[in-house]
Amino acid sequence: MTAAIAAEGIRKRYGDIQAVDGVALTIETGEFHGILGPNGAGKTTTLEILEGIREPDEGRIELLGMSPWPRNPKLLPRIGVQFQASAFFDGLSARETIHTFASLYGIGPKPADAMLERVGLTGLAGTRAEKLSGGQAQRLSIACALVHDPELVFLDEPTTGLDPQARRNLWDLLRDINAEGRTVVLTTHYLDEAEILCDRVSVMDHGRVLKTGAPATLVRELDETVRVSVESGLVTADAVRDLLTAAGADATSVEDDGVSLSVATRTPAPVISVLADQGALRGLEVRGATLEDVFLHLTGREYRA
Repeated sequence: MTAAIAAEGIRKRYGDIQAVDGVALTIETGEFHGILGPNGAGKTTTLEILEGIREPDEGRIELLGMSPWPRNPKLLPRIGVQFQASAFFDGLSARETIHTFASLYGIGPKPADAMLERVGLTGLAGTRAEKLSGGQAQRLSIACALVHDPELVFLDEPTTGLDPQARRNLWDLLRDINAEGRTVVLTTHYLDEAEILCDRVSVMDHGRVLKTGAPATLVRELDETVRVSVESGLVTADAVRDLLTAAGADATSVEDDGVSLSVATRTPAPVISVLADQGALRGLEVRGATLEDVFLHLTGREYRA
């Protein structure tokens, strides 16, 4: 099966800034792929080059077996794009907006209304687009990107600024989109979102792809310690250290901050066993590394404006 996206050696410079520096990506048909990175990493520019919105300075790109640049009329009906910031036509209702987008692809009003219903906006069909909440506007934006039934969908930070409930509802929609066989490419700053939704992720920084893989695989490769925590006051930190030493259990650190007693270890089972023998399992929590740890390991902890 031909990859949905095959890109090699993509470069884009703006004056002295090398925004994209030799990016190579292969995204399989039907894959949910995340592109992650700090501000200024080159994510959005890379996405716009893949979409055919910007011309690369160098590199080879194939979308669905075709080149996206120069703008390819045969390719455009097969892709859907939801931008980081959406702007709708002034004064149009949600229904009028999606009907307008649908008409650009020769799609009639019935499929457009069906898509509006699918994203849960039928009850707000008569509401002007600018009056929709953030989550509702994002749903309308995604509906407009999907109204022509594209094979490949690009989503640039679709859940930014949404409350937790709106984010979770949007996740369900994105899962459904992908489950129907569509290839989805997502950029996001929410690492939990990428970990839950994506089959694979590519971590970018300074215009380059640093690493690509399944989130769980990248986390395992990090080989970070597991943190075992229980409620403070059940047993002292000194006692736990002595018991772990006597049991020959690995412990990188044992700390008690007055709220929780935490043990950092690569072998959590004997640690939990020692705590259980002391009747000190109340509030037990075992936390391993996450995709966020991978992200920080690859890109550093320095703040990016």
